[in-house]
Amino acid sequence: MEKPVTYFDEVGPKNTEEVLRSAARRAGELGIEHIVVASTTGETAIRTAEAFKDQNVKIIAISHQYGLKESGKWEADEKNLKRLSEMGVIMTTQSHMFSGVERAISKRLGGASRGDVISDTLRAVFGKGFKVAIECAMMAADSGHIPVSKDTEIIAIGGTRQGADVALVLRPAHSFDFFSLQVREIIAMPRAKED
Repeated sequence: MEKPVTYFDEVGPKNTEEVLRSAARRAGELGIEHIVVASTTGETAIRTAEAFKDQNVKIIAISHQYGLKESGKWEADEKNLKRLSEMGVIMTTQSHMFSGVERAISKRLGGASRGDVISDTLRAVFGKGFKVAIECAMMAADSGHIPVSKDTEIIAIGGTRQGADVALVLRPAHSFDFFSLQVREIIAMPRAKED
């Protein structure tokens, strides 16, 4: 099978529209029904819902966990949350998966390990948006918002700092079963990575 991959010269939010166009096209080709997107305030989630408006998909937006910047506070914007609810988009959050992936490493390799090793490796080798897309897919799985099976494929969208610059076709997994997660296709990603 030959499929195009969109590569960007730089990371960041300027790639968002092309990532969403490419992801929507591939979702249609594959009949994918679940889209997971990283969205701190809800802005990228709204843009994702607009890009997928003609498709029968469930969109799950994953935000930073409560208290990441300020104790007890969520960074999601109230106006965006209202609009997303009207659009049928689920916006949720929980603890970041790579801080809790220790269980998967211990289960697979035995002994104690560090989730930071996986996180830093993904970030360094594939880029921050790539790492974020994988992490958000696990967060959506652990929240019960997407199906998880050997036959399930979703599209996960992540970004570097803001917006979106990566889209992947994944077989999702729960965090405790991290090594069952598979990147099936790269739809879009930056060639250059943030140092």
